[in-house]
Amino acid sequence: MPNLFSYGTLQKEQVQMETFGRRLHGEKDTLSGYKLNMLEITDPEVLRKRSQKYHPVLEFSGDDNDQVEGVLFEVTEEEILQADEYEVDDYKRIETVFKSGKKGFIYVGK
Repeated sequence: MPNLFSYGTLQKEQVQMETFGRRLHGEKDTLSGYKLNMLEITDPEVLRKRSQKYHPVLEFSGDDNDQVEGVLFEVTEEEILQADEYEVDDYKRIETVFKSGKKGFIYVGK
């Protein structure tokens, strides 16, 4: 099963239920070489649903001292596509390796 890293709203049970129809299972993990920045959301539909104008976004720094903590969830291939739909168009999905040595997908700014 693929892994999906969340450092934000996908950790909320309500968001998981709305997006995937189930509660996700995962383990805490850390992403090195990235830092969090804020991305301004302009899509009116996303603003209506989430009511936040700025969303956190991962930004590659290349500095191993920069670390983002979150949860690495086990998901299905279909759920990866559902996560793609959940994320705004300003994000893209890439695969990387985490501090645990596991591989997983993250969303970064385009």
